[in-house]
Amino acid sequence: MVVKGENSDKTLELFLKIGLDERTARNTIANNKVTANLTAVVHEAALTNGCDRTIGNLLYTVATKYPANALVHRPNLLEYVVSSKIKTSAQLEAAFSFLSNVASENFKRNEFEEACGVGVEVSVEEITQTVNEIFEENKAVILERRYRTNVGELLGSVRKKHPWADPKIAKQLVDAKMYELLGERTAADDEKPSKKKEKKEKPAKVENKAVVDDTPAQPSEEELNPFSIFPAPEDNIKVHTEVFFSNGSVLRCCNTREMLDKHLKVTRGRVFSRFPPEPNGYLHIGHAKAMFVDFGLAKERGGCCYLRYDDTNPEAEKKEYIDHIEEIVQWMGWEPFKITYTSDYFQDLYELAVELIRRGQAYVDHQTPEEIKEYREKKMNSPWRDRPIAESLKLFDDMKRGLIEEGKATLRMKQDMQSDNFNMYDLIAYRIKARDKWCIYPSYDYSHCIVDSLENITHSLCTLEFETRRASYYWLLHVLDLYQPYVWEYSRLNVTNTVMSKRKLNYIVTNKYVDGWDDPRLMTLAGLRRRGVTSTAINAFVRGIGITRSDSSIIRLDRLEYHIREELNKTAPRVLVVLHPLKVLITNLESGSVMDLDAKKWPDAQADDTSAFYKVPFSNVVYIEHSDFRMKDSKDYYGLAPGKSALLRYAFPIKCTDVILAADNETVLEIRAEYDPSKKSKPKGVLHWVAEPSPGADPLKLEVRLFEKLFNSENPAELDNWLADLNLDSKVVIPTAYAVSALQNAAVGDTFQFERLGYFTVDKDSTAEKLVFNRTVTLKDTYGKGGK
Repeated sequence: MVVKGENSDKTLELFLKIGLDERTARNTIANNKVTANLTAVVHEAALTNGCDRTIGNLLYTVATKYPANALVHRPNLLEYVVSSKIKTSAQLEAAFSFLSNVASENFKRNEFEEACGVGVEVSVEEITQTVNEIFEENKAVILERRYRTNVGELLGSVRKKHPWADPKIAKQLVDAKMYELLGERTAADDEKPSKKKEKKEKPAKVENKAVVDDTPAQPSEEELNPFSIFPAPEDNIKVHTEVFFSNGSVLRCCNTREMLDKHLKVTRGRVFSRFPPEPNGYLHIGHAKAMFVDFGLAKERGGCCYLRYDDTNPEAEKKEYIDHIEEIVQWMGWEPFKITYTSDYFQDLYELAVELIRRGQAYVDHQTPEEIKEYREKKMNSPWRDRPIAESLKLFDDMKRGLIEEGKATLRMKQDMQSDNFNMYDLIAYRIKARDKWCIYPSYDYSHCIVDSLENITHSLCTLEFETRRASYYWLLHVLDLYQPYVWEYSRLNVTNTVMSKRKLNYIVTNKYVDGWDDPRLMTLAGLRRRGVTSTAINAFVRGIGITRSDSSIIRLDRLEYHIREELNKTAPRVLVVLHPLKVLITNLESGSVMDLDAKKWPDAQADDTSAFYKVPFSNVVYIEHSDFRMKDSKDYYGLAPGKSALLRYAFPIKCTDVILAADNETVLEIRAEYDPSKKSKPKGVLHWVAEPSPGADPLKLEVRLFEKLFNSENPAELDNWLADLNLDSKVVIPTAYAVSALQNAAVGDTFQFERLGYFTVDKDSTAEKLVFNRTVTLKDTYGKGGK
């Protein structure tokens, strides 16, 4: 929610007073969270009348980077900034590090000042001497690399010796020394180094190896272990977040030591997370990332992860979805610690709602949904907001007992209708909906945080769209004196050429734009599984993306396809299948003669390993792909053409001797060819093929379904008419493909590589009469070529 109108003008004026340039100030106002933080920092520093630009920039850094777990000490830091005892970015970063470790414990000024270099002055002479020493140590390397020397590494060496030196002076001295040593920059200095590796003599050994380190960068701890960013359960006493109220007060949310100790006693210090899907549809690939984060963290830390169904919406829930979710979680390789339902806690939730009313933090409201929307937009309190507590208690009991009609009353939390965060606008806690036992049901905003607390969740992890709900989450736990989990948001997984919204998915499923929730064109996990994608490949894809907070990117589909190929290349045996058969009659092979040849299941099959081969018949009638024959040859074409030869994989070279055309003199009906039993000819082209297993008998027939991207645009969700973007050619059915007999016993879910064609999986529509295969992915890899 962006600051608007008069407030925006006042905020802009304040930010300009502290020295921000107008562009930075306006960009800041566009970010509500940074605006709130910077405004609070300026007021805490008592600089609402302005300050010089240097101090203003430091205040901006405090607003954007200050550690949330040490907010209680921010006024102390600002005192040092305003008095210019902390005046450089290096000192400020050191302060952040120190305070992050101290958290909410006692602030010790002597230790803080020592850690941040308060009072330390580094003279120009001292910096000059250090620069001279560093250049002398690295002289040979600098002379060789000239202006391609990494100046940042040189400055890093200066900072290492003088962490509190003025960085601008250090940069000026390093630049001057470079010029003194190398003279004017030449055209050769600006040439890009050749990519071709040349053998060079090793440069003279120098002490400071950091300047020239050509060894590959080691993966970061986060790349090796994406869960390293999350704190341990025993650290959950730090301030989680700040809730800014319109009256100027600030709620700094954190657990008390007593509360945390009680929690740790129950959990025995283990990580407890939860995967909380709403059972109103099938899970999609975005949920795969959520599972990886929730279950993965618990597994990595030796903890537990609940599978919790958020069943607070009685209209959208179906047993079909509940059964699907449990089954797909197991297929993805995750084992829930317990399976729970939000409805398991309805009695606890009800009792806490009563307590919320007693504490004056909730009230029964009679506004209609339209009136609530209007009042929120105008930041107006409900007429019933200040009704007596006893009256709300009685009405809430009436709601529970079914004495009030559906839609005639809600229970609302008494938060802050003038807040800059619309998720603090007196959110609804309970609605009326007649059911077997309960005539009221709790909202997500009310129940989610409370059940997290009741289940002693240590890490409540969710996607970034929930970030603005942090204030409401912690406010509710705070006013009820409940244990507060650590909340962290990560970016949603968005993939190109598809939609991820459950509403949109439900629409195209129910209106039969696709063939059910498990249609292989969908990014539902059921659809991906039916397509032949393995859970291992999906998890590798998710892990490769990482647990980031960058919410502006959309992941290209070919990145997922890369991981699918990587997996199937190792696990899918090779077989010969022809999708569009073209008959080839081999005229120099006797009719009825059938040879059994060895074909490889794996490219690296060893000759002495019989299990790595399968038998393929070779007869005088074989079938090749229509696309592997042309009437006109060309230099860059390696298929078959009149008078041209090609090799049949695992068999013999054949040469086209004649072509049988249809009455239109264009359509090719049949090819006549001769084979080379000696294999002396060595054609460049290699073709896949299938032969008649016996005279007059057709090869094994398959139905093959080829799938393409479901939408033409990379981000169809952005389009007003997103349905018009559906790819009408996203599914092509080939009713009669020919295959080798090795496939006749394939079972549903078995995956193979059809040589030269791609990876294919047996579909559930297969019958005893005909096997049906879905193409999982083609062989072509566009992502891997561009780098992983």
